[in-house]
Amino acid sequence: MTVVFGPSGLGGVKEAISNLEDYHNLGLRACEIAFTYGPYIKSEEDARAIGKAAERLGIKLSIHAPYWINLNSSEEEKIEKSKERILECCKIGTWLGAYIVVFHPGYYSDDKEETYLKIKSGIVDMMKECEEKGYTPQLAPETMGKVNVFGSVEEISRLVNETGCDSCIDFAHILARDKEYRFDEVLKMFEKNDVLHIHFSGIEYGELGEKKHKKTTEDELRALIEHLPRDKEFVIVNESPDPVGDSVLGLGIYSEFREKS
Repeated sequence: MTVVFGPSGLGGVKEAISNLEDYHNLGLRACEIAFTYGPYIKSEEDARAIGKAAERLGIKLSIHAPYWINLNSSEEEKIEKSKERILECCKIGTWLGAYIVVFHPGYYSDDKEETYLKIKSGIVDMMKECEEKGYTPQLAPETMGKVNVFGSVEEISRLVNETGCDSCIDFAHILARDKEYRFDEVLKMFEKNDVLHIHFSGIEYGELGEKKHKKTTEDELRALIEHLPRDKEFVIVNESPDPVGDSVLGLGIYSEFREKS
C-alpha cells in the first residue's frame, strides 16, 4: 500500500514552486491546485515550470475545477460552459502534469435517472474531446455532501463503471450525506481502481448534508487509514481550514501505522 498526503491549495503562481518545496520538506507528496473560482495559472510557461518542480520533488498534482459547473442544467448553453471550464482545467493540467481534474458534476432535476444520463453524456463528450486534443488528466467527478446535489457514492461508482472516468471519493461528503463513512462498502465499490483519489477532512453537517469543513481529528484520520486496502495506491487531499497541518498529521499517523504493521 502506498499512501501520499497533501493539501488542497498551492497558492499563487509566484509562490507556487517555493510552496511545493515547503510541502516536500514536510514529507507531503500530493497537492490539489484549487481552480475553484477559475484557473489562475494561465501561462503555459508558468504551468510547465510548476509541473517540472512538482515532478522533481515527487509531488503528485491534481486540479479542482471551478464550482460553477452543472452538467444537468436546463439551459444547453450552461452545460456547454460547464464543459468548457472543465476542459480548460484539463488543458492546463496537461501542462502541469496533473493526473486528474476533480469536479462537482451538477444538480438534480425532477427525475434522478434523467439527471444521471445527462451528466454521463457530458462526461463521455468531454472524455472524447480530451482524447482528441491530447489532454492527459483523467476526469474525476466527486462524491457530494448535500442530499439534493447529484453525486452519491452509487452515482459516482456507476459513472466510473459505465464511462471509464476516474473519481474523487470525498469521505467527509459521504459522512455528511449518509451519516456514516461507509469505508469498507465504498472502497469495495471502487476496487477496480489501482489509484484512489480521496478527499478527507473534518466536516459539520445536518439533516440535509454538508454545512462546512472543519479541522480533521486524529481519530478520524486513524479510522480512514485503518480501513485502506493494502493492495492499492491512495492520494489523500485535505480540504480542512488547515490543509497543510492536517496533511502532516495524517502522514504522521500513517507512518506509525506502517511501522506497526
